[in-house]
Amino acid sequence: MSSETPPTVSTSANSRPAGSGEPSEITTEQVAHLAGLARIHLSPDEITKLTGELVAIVENVAKVTEVATPDVPATSHPIPLANVYRPDVVGVTLTQEQALSGAPDHDGGRFRVSAILGEEQ
Repeated sequence: MSSETPPTVSTSANSRPAGSGEPSEITTEQVAHLAGLARIHLSPDEITKLTGELVAIVENVAKVTEVATPDVPATSHPIPLANVYRPDVVGVTLTQEQALSGAPDHDGGRFRVSAILGEEQ
């Protein structure tokens, strides 16, 4: 936790959109209402604390919005993602007998393992 003074919490019910250049006004009533919708019990002290934290978050998002420029394309990931595939190559594989030779238990050409889902067969 930082030792900064938390942002002032407005008691006005008029909210302004983030990035409008004006301070965000999130009220304790709005936070209490959201907590009720989420079925989260918050004490009055927790509501006051969360209100201040939400004001700080919205103000920081507004700062980022002010810095964003129209000539910078929006991205969802900083590095382009692409699947990297290798060509299939036929190679030497183990025979069934070779694969089963190191198994602690096998039956009918298959590995035998302990039941893990509690199902009987």
